[in-house]
Amino acid sequence: MADENRIPLPNPRTKNPLIFPDGSHDPATVFLSEVIDHPNIEVGDWTYYNDRSLPDDHAGALAPYLFPGAPEQLRIGRFCQIAQGVQFITATANHPMDGLSTYPFSVFDPDRMGTYRASLPRGRDTIVGHDCWIGREAVLMPGAELGCGVIVAARAVVRGKIPDYAVVSGNPAKIIRMRFNPAEISQLLEIAWWSWPSEKIARNLHLIEQGDVLALAEQNDVDTMN
Repeated sequence: MADENRIPLPNPRTKNPLIFPDGSHDPATVFLSEVIDHPNIEVGDWTYYNDRSLPDDHAGALAPYLFPGAPEQLRIGRFCQIAQGVQFITATANHPMDGLSTYPFSVFDPDRMGTYRASLPRGRDTIVGHDCWIGREAVLMPGAELGCGVIVAARAVVRGKIPDYAVVSGNPAKIIRMRFNPAEISQLLEIAWWSWPSEKIARNLHLIEQGDVLALAEQNDVDTMN
């Protein structure tokens, strides 16, 4: 008989949370909060990245132009799923555009490298909401903002703000459909199951996995009253 008290959620402090039937851990699947230590990157619990190339520097693989102390931030919510090859192109990838050439001459001059970085405009932060799925080799451009529950198709190029629970595809990425109707989206954002304690999430996994918004909302009301 299954242990009803068992919490099926993996420990968010685990580096490699995916365990095969033989007991071995998949080295390609990592909880990003446990492998990224970067002052400009914030990642929520249970957000994972899968990359069969096994990068040594996950921050560098995902956000290659975001240097420590850059004027912008990359913020990723909880329970996101990020596929191999995804990249966040932050504003610090820009070149100067005020002169006659966009060639970054000062980058190759150690005495002027610091002034080059300081001359770049303050870019908008790149934000990924909770429970987003970003497909293989998708690119998020400077200042992109995903709402909660967004699905980004493989190799999509995302600019601007994407609404909650949209599915986007293409270059530039366009909304191809919404996952739920407006009333259901409003309910999901109010419920915000991703912010619940892990024990409550575990108790309600069957409802989260079923996709019945009303049932989850009703159960949340019951839990709140208790």
